[in-house]
Order: sequence, then structure tokens, then C-alpha cells
Amino acid sequence: MFDTLINKLQNGTYITLETTPGHSAQFAPTIDKIEALGLHHLVDAFSTTDNPLAKLKYNALFAAKMLQERFDIPVLATMSMRDRNKIALQSDLLGANEVDVRAILALTGDPATISDQPHAKGVFEADSSLLLDIISAFNSGMNYAGKPFTHTPKQIYPFGVVNSYAKNPKTLQKKMQKKIKNGALGIITQPVYDIENAKLLLELHAAANADCCNENKSSTLILGLFPITKLRTAQFLSAHVPGINVPDSWIEALRVANAKNPEEEYKVGFELSKNLFNELKTLHPKLHLMTANQFQLAHDILK
Repeated sequence: MFDTLINKLQNGTYITLETTPGHSAQFAPTIDKIEALGLHHLVDAFSTTDNPLAKLKYNALFAAKMLQERFDIPVLATMSMRDRNKIALQSDLLGANEVDVRAILALTGDPATISDQPHAKGVFEADSSLLLDIISAFNSGMNYAGKPFTHTPKQIYPFGVVNSYAKNPKTLQKKMQKKIKNGALGIITQPVYDIENAKLLLELHAAANADCCNENKSSTLILGLFPITKLRTAQFLSAHVPGINVPDSWIEALRVANAKNPEEEYKVGFELSKNLFNELKTLHPKLHLMTANQFQLAHDILK
């Protein structure tokens, strides 16, 4: 399962779809929606988010296990540094390993100060590089303290993330290089909304890979895409989400459509998003689609 995924990542077309477990004791209804739309036939893997925006959600590792069991395709389970120390990180990895949740998306995580839980405190023993280091140790048959396991874990496949935009592009290259050195096989970008932006990211990633070649380490860049079908979404992403650049042309097109009616607004946003998806797929067919569980939208983009 995972060998096929990594081969597609490195040599073929690779498309993943993000899922967000809900504020619920059941994840099965989400899986049912995915199955009803046949999304498991349109992607190579899913991902599960880990309490995004520090809001309490169903556990990403359990959700990943359920998705894999239902569809028999790999799932990237996100693990946030916010909520775990070195002990918990390693304990979760061990438990996940036995049930074949072995593709891990390492994330530093949003600050606990914005959590919906009263007086929540972030752990943050380090950034996501620590988790990548822990995974590297596990893949060598030992824990982070260097002690061999009684039973060696099965191979874990680590992934990382990076912003899609920065005023100084070289900062993105340095961040990519750090994640490559720490073992990330794939690096997923924040949403991209401009083909030239995507080309720049690919150039920066190629340079980061070249800088790590003496260490025999490299990764594949995975371009993120979050379809925008509402003006307020475009404005929010542009103004409040660091590391994302929504072109003024998108905002203006959505503003004009919004003045007409909601149907026109959705139509214009969908066409912009669908066209970009097709352009990105032609340029670099390694994509990660994020739709905030709007699975019908995901289906329409992917079909």
C-alpha cells in the first residue's frame, strides 16, 4: 500500500484529499459521505487533520485507521507538536504502527491560545522537525533516546508542510531544506492560487533538494489547493492566513460575481479553482486538495 503511494509520489500522478474529523464521537458518517461520492476512486490517498485551529476534534490517528480499513488506500495522519511531548509522540507512533497508520504528516500546530477549550496549554517541545527526527529514529529500530525496541516498528513515511508564499522566497527554500534534511519524503504547500507562484515553489524546492544531495536526501513537493467559491473566503485567506497569497484578480472577480447573486459567485469561484487545478496538474501532478469537508466540491474538482 505505502510502497505504491511513494512510487506515485516520486514517479507518477499523486493526488491526496484532506479530511477533517468533526467535533463528534463518530467519524463513520464522514467516511460514508466520501464513499457515496466515490471519492476513494478519484484520489491516491487521504489525509486526516489533527485538531486544526486548536479546536477539539475526533482523533486523527483513529480516523486514519478507519479510512484505510474502509477503502484500502493509504492515509496521511497529521500529528501536531502542540498537544504532545516526546513521550506521547512516540507512544502514539508505536500504537499507530501496529495498525498500519504509517504515513505521518508532521505539523507544528496552531497556538493553543485560540483553542475552544478553556485554559488549554500548548506543549511545543519543539517544532515539527522533532517529530521527523523521532520518525527517523523509529525507522532505525530505536526510540528517540537511542534504545532499541523489543519489536522493530514497520517503516514510517514522514511528510512535512511549508508556506506557499513569503516576501523573501529564500526563506521558503531554507524551510524546505530543513525538512528534507530531517527526512520528509513529501512536502505539502499551503494553498497555491497562481501558476507563477507554483513555478517559483518548484524552483525553490529543486534548489533545496540540490543542497541536500550530498546527504543522499531528497523530497517531492506537493502543491496544495483550497478551492475558493466565496468572496469572504478569499478575503479571509488573503488578510488573515500567513503564508498564502490570493491574487487580487480572484478577489475582484468574486466581488463582481457576489454583487449579482450567490449562484454566480459560486460559479465564478468554482471555475477559477477548477482551471487552476487543471493547470497545476499539468505543471506538476502532485497535488493535495483541501475543501474543509465539502466533499461534493472535491468531487466536482476531481472528476
